[in-house]
Amino acid sequence: MADLFIARDHQLGLAAARRLAWQWAEQAENEFDMECTYEEGDDTDEVAFTRSGVNGSLRVTATRFELSARLGFLLGAFKDRIEAEIVKNLDTLLAAQAAGDKAAAKTAAKKTATKKKAT
Repeated sequence: MADLFIARDHQLGLAAARRLAWQWAEQAENEFDMECTYEEGDDTDEVAFTRSGVNGSLRVTATRFELSARLGFLLGAFKDRIEAEIVKNLDTLLAAQAAGDKAAAKTAAKKTATKKKAT
């Protein structure tokens, strides 16, 4: 058996982190045949995931994602590759969210500048 632990800090807040975790769960179900269950809490959510040879959870807070998983004997041989794929997927989702936030901020700044010129 092999254990994985991946943590990522973020500045999304719980609502945005929750949306990103839902995306991650959908991706895990579609790409890796995982069965995911999502439990929302007041300040922490948890995505439990499982399939033959792996089980774990993704803990979601307003400032951090923590993924822990236990790989069975057969999948344990591919631990490094599996970990790299999970890291890539999570980092890609975080980068896309950050890019979307920057684009929204630029659009809001342009609207504010346009309103100031019109006044």
